This record gives sequence, C-alpha cells and structure tokens, in this order.
Amino acid sequence: MALLSLLVSKPSLKTSLLSLTSHLIPIIPSSPLSSHCTTSTFPLPSQSPPVPKKLPFNISAHAKTWQDPYHWMRNAKDPDFVDYLNQENSYAQAFMADTQNLQKILLEEMKNRLPAQISTPPERWGHWLYYQYIPEGKEYPVLCRRLETEESGLLKTLLNSAKGHFGMEQVLLDWNQIAEQYGYVHVGTCRVSPDHNFLAYTLDITGNEQFLLQVKDLSNGYIISRSQVDGVVSLAWAQDSTILFYTVSDENQRPYRVLFTKLGSDEIDDVPVFTESNSSFCVDITSTKDGKFITVNSNSRTSSEEGIYFVYVIDATNPLDGLQRVRERVSGVRYFLEHHYGVFYILTNAPLSESEDLSDRNYYLAQCQVEDIQSSDWQNIILPSEDMSFQDMDIFNGHLVLSVNKKSFPALCSVNLPIKFNSVKQLEIENLDPWFFPLPSNQCNIVPGSNHDFMNPVYRVVLSSPVMPGVIVDYNMSERIFSIVQQEKVRDISSDCGSVPLTILYSQKAWQRGQAPGLLEGYGAYGEVLDKSWCSDRLSLLDRGWVLAFADVRGGGGHSLWHKHGSGLNKCNSIHDFISCGDYLVSEGYVHKDRLGAIGFSAGGLLVGAAINMNPNLFRAAILKVPFLDVCNTLLDPSLPLTLLDYEEFGNPQIHSQFESILSYSPYDNIPRDACLPSMLVTASFHDSRVGVWEAAKWVARTRDIACSHCSRSVILKTNMTGGHFGEGGCYSQCEETAYDYAFLMKTMGNVNDNK
Repeated sequence: MALLSLLVSKPSLKTSLLSLTSHLIPIIPSSPLSSHCTTSTFPLPSQSPPVPKKLPFNISAHAKTWQDPYHWMRNAKDPDFVDYLNQENSYAQAFMADTQNLQKILLEEMKNRLPAQISTPPERWGHWLYYQYIPEGKEYPVLCRRLETEESGLLKTLLNSAKGHFGMEQVLLDWNQIAEQYGYVHVGTCRVSPDHNFLAYTLDITGNEQFLLQVKDLSNGYIISRSQVDGVVSLAWAQDSTILFYTVSDENQRPYRVLFTKLGSDEIDDVPVFTESNSSFCVDITSTKDGKFITVNSNSRTSSEEGIYFVYVIDATNPLDGLQRVRERVSGVRYFLEHHYGVFYILTNAPLSESEDLSDRNYYLAQCQVEDIQSSDWQNIILPSEDMSFQDMDIFNGHLVLSVNKKSFPALCSVNLPIKFNSVKQLEIENLDPWFFPLPSNQCNIVPGSNHDFMNPVYRVVLSSPVMPGVIVDYNMSERIFSIVQQEKVRDISSDCGSVPLTILYSQKAWQRGQAPGLLEGYGAYGEVLDKSWCSDRLSLLDRGWVLAFADVRGGGGHSLWHKHGSGLNKCNSIHDFISCGDYLVSEGYVHKDRLGAIGFSAGGLLVGAAINMNPNLFRAAILKVPFLDVCNTLLDPSLPLTLLDYEEFGNPQIHSQFESILSYSPYDNIPRDACLPSMLVTASFHDSRVGVWEAAKWVARTRDIACSHCSRSVILKTNMTGGHFGEGGCYSQCEETAYDYAFLMKTMGNVNDNK
C-alpha cells in the first residue's frame, strides 16, 4: 500500500501570495570572493567547541599518500567517539540556546498548519476500501480497510471522514503501537495478499534499515511466527496467497537473493529461487498488476542506462515451476514488464537494429505473446513521438497508462487495451488515440496513488507544486473525465525552460528585492528529480520574506544525459551548476549577497559541501543533513555497505582517472585552509546504514581544525543517537526538526526581525 504520500496539507489563504518563476541559469563556474568572518552578527556560546583526539593514519592510493587523523571515528562503537558525539550535541544545544523561543514559535506555526484530521481517501481494491489516517494527537498513520457496500453508502461517508470510526473498520497496521513499543518505527514495504487474507510487511525498529519480514493473518490479527526473516527488502505474493517471495540483503545491504516461504508449511528453511553473484547489482521483485506473474530484476543501483540489466519472470499461478529469463544481459539495456491477458507489454531501450547506437535510444513499448517472450524479435512496437519520451507504465483491465516526458515536462496518458496492430508491426503513440490527463500546470509534481485494482478504470494521482498544496485526482480512463477527490485552494503556475532549471519561490507581500534572505536546495545524484512538491512548513520562511530556490543541477533526473553529465567523471558539473544558481539569485537581486543559505540531504550534502569548498563566501549559512562528505575514503573501502553500488554514480577510485576526479571534489579532502566558511548545521544519525555517522563527524572536526578558527565556532554537529538515515518519521517530530533548522538559519543570517 502507498503510505503517507497520499496525504495533503491544510489549505491556506497565504497560497495566493506566492509567486513561482523558472529560469535558465548559464552553466558557468563561479569565482571565489574575498574571505571575511561571518560570525560577528550573532552570539556564540561561551564554551569552546569539542576537540576530538587525533590518531596517525596513512592512506595510500595511486602513488599518493595522505594523513587522515580522524579515521578512528569509523569505529562507531568506540567509547571516545560516542563521547565526542555527545559533546557535539551539547555544544549544538548551547549554540542554539538563544533560539528556544523562536523554535517554539516556528513549531506552533507548522503544527497549526497541519490538518486536524490527516487522512487518505479510500482506494478500492476488490471488495475492500483501503485507507490511512493519523489519529488526533498521534505521530504516525494507521492502515485500515472496510468492505465496500453500496447499501450503506460507505464510500460517501468515508470520503467525508478522516477517522471513519463507524461500521466494521479493520485496523491492519498501527505504526503508533510499534513506535510506543520500540521507540522507533519505519515500515519499508506492505503487500496485501491477492485473497486479502494476509498482510506482509517489512519493519525496521532501530533505524539501521535492517528490515524484519512479518506476515499478519488478517482473520485473527496474529503474526505468523515462522515468517519472520531479517534483512528483507521487497515482497511479492503468488496468486494462491500461500507462497510469498522476498529478497534479502548481504552484509553490504545489497539485495542479492530471492527466496520464498510457504505459509503453513512445516519446512524449516525457506527455498532460494535466485542469487545474484555480481556484487555490483541489486535484485528486486514485483508482481504484475494482474497478479499473474512475478518479475525478478537484477540491475545496478542507479537509474543510469549504462548498467547491465536483465529480468526473469515467474508464473504466479504455478510459482514452483521456476524462473524464465526474458533475454540475455546486454550492457545498457533495460526491461520493465507488465501482463495483460496472455500478452506481455515491455518498456525497454533495447536496440531495434544491430547498427543502432544505444546512447541515442529512448524507451519504447514492445508487445508479445507470453510464449514468445524469449523471441529475439518483438512482435509489435509502440514508439514515442519526437517531442515525447516514455518514462514508466502501469496497466489495467482495459487501459495502459504511460508516464511520459512531453516537451520537457512530466505528463500522463492512457490508451485503450487490447491494442490491435493488424499487419502493422510498428505504431507511434499518436496512432493509438491517447488521452493525455488534464493537469493544472506543466510544473506539477505527479505522484501515482496505489492503484492496486487491476479491474478499476480509474487512475489516481496526487498533484502538487511548491505553490500548490496536494490535490488528489481520479482520472476515469473509460469515460475520459476526471474528478477531484480531495481539493485545496490552488493557483496556476507560469514557467519557462532552461539549461539549469532553477525554481524560485517567494511571497509577493513579504519579499524585498535585493534585501531578502534565501535558501538554495539541490541534490544532483542518481538521476533523481529534486522534490519540489508542496510543503506547508515553508510558509514560516516565506512569510518572513525569504526566497526558496530549487536547483535541478546535472546529475539529477529528467533525462538520462542530464544524469550522465553530472555523474562519474562529470560530477564537478553538478557542483558548478549549484554555484551558478547561487550566483544568479544574488546577481538578479532575489537574495542579498550576504544572506544566501544552502541545504542538501544525503548525496545533496556532497553537492553543498563541495560548493562551499569551491566558493566559501557565496553562502552565509548551510545545512547538511546526513551528508555524504568523506567520498574518497568511503569509496576506497569496498567493505562498507553500498560502496560497490556507488561506483557507477561517483566512480571507482581503484581506477586512476576516476580516483583523481573523486579526490578533486571530495568535500572532506578539500576544505580550504584558514578560509572563512559559512555557519553550518550538520546532522547525522547514529544508526545510519547509508551514510556512516562518522562522515558528518569527521567533516566537522576537520573543518574546525583547518578553516578559520573563529568562523568554525558556528559549525555545529547534531547527531540523532537513536535514528537512521531518514530520521524521525512522525508528523510532529518532523515539524520540530524543521523548526530547529529554520531557527539556525535565522540566527546565523543575523536578522533580528526573524527572531520573533
């Protein structure tokens, strides 16, 4: 089931005060400015920052040797390291002591914007209506269902109720109960069995992303004890609802093996189905929409088309018959399968001829009979148009849904099934009378709903943007009409296109040209599109005259070449793009030259950290959340989780040219000596299994050691000693974290008027 992605924010009249523009930013590296201390405008703690111990440690690679005196922090169990983190937390608390009142004000603002009742509209699946809500005063959601009965008018009632505490509501999973028992909760994957009698889900109660498989018997509410397995990632049910396939991770957290368990069986061990021996590839499983087949995919971690990819299928009606390979591995070729009444639809970029250059190949849709899946030649082909590319697909009883990029903007369309080719082998999408779903703006962020029901002609999506709170829309593909299921006040958005897209958000009422503080956000990795969906918390900055900007730098998503040109040997491009966007905000008067901040999450922390090193005076303050900063040392250690999988994204330092590239931008290795750096809030999580807690700690320690001793007093490290990479998941705890972040920005920008 989809989780809280379907939830929407409370309507606000302030939405009408916001303005959104999109600009083209020249891809030009910025020149550093003269250094100056930035801490004179706000008070510092009377105590000095912690000073961790240094231990000699040599690192050598490609005839180069260098010292890393903080290498010892890699041992997170070292009592000295735990003590150091606690000291840093105390220093951060002292640094932020004078913002306590401001944090309370911000927190109340954010909490007051939350709806009193947060819920998702019900989604029909078979005879059931599935939905979620957050109980009043609670942090986490509850997954529920009810039988759909026309006589009771249940659907109409549910749409008007957040809790639905009437009739025969069945609670399937309550995150709050788990959090109360263990102190932490993160549900990874939920899968209801085809007969709706079992719920399989994966559960992390420590924050280290080692998920435990649990299967709940929905008839009695009990957990089936023998079904509990550690290190599970993805799930798929066979059609009889007694066999459950799942993937498990190795010691490096790489999903590498597929097994199945049979409910009610007396067998001691579950049965292995497939093992991926290549350490560079991950295994994933999923069911086709109709539940007839299970696909086993092996591919590289990133969304790049450069990796080798292949797929097997399992007949879900006869799951013990084994795997059937679709095609042999071919470098750069990827396949995504769906099934429709004996016909496979395959979204692929496989060359249509031997002479075709794969780098120029967009995805197209192929069609073939199930028995011909291994044929060397697809039977029928559906091609995109010149101004459109295929991104993803979904399938229903009578309709095929295509997620496309049309004239550089995301869009959705449906075509009727089955598709009749007659004697024509290749068709273009326009030949199929596609229905493009009406959207309020080209700038919409589109998030599909669960859409589990194969027989349903309705496709549900959530539409939002930085200035448009979420709108849940149902598109009826049979009648080609749409209806708004849950609506908030929205306004249209104007847009342009650009070489480095920069989205700028501000309040027309509060913003002052040339004087405003600003915050620039970026990510630029793994081909992921920067999330620019609606967030009501931002109003606390916008109402105070702040500018919020989102830089879609190279390395991110939108097009395979955009990702390619900002990854591997081209990674510095994404950093220069980010700096150029910051320069643009200042030079065009959106932000005052001494009041620009930056924020990056995870791999986005690499982007911000490297930009700070290259241009220390561009930013006045920065927030680096669970940041990937010790890039070179991490990639040189293949024993660390996910390191081998990151070679495709950042490069393999065992190769000399790639080593030199990585070393040239690795934030930890390029802190400018004696430079005046921005004030920085660096956050980490002790149980983070994606980015080691030591990465943030080493960065802060080395910054204080190398950079300006006065400026570095405004660099603070705040470590969550119990959480993981994604921090706390509750709605109120997220508000607390954001209030802390905003208070840090307001303090370090030195604006007294913000501290109210």
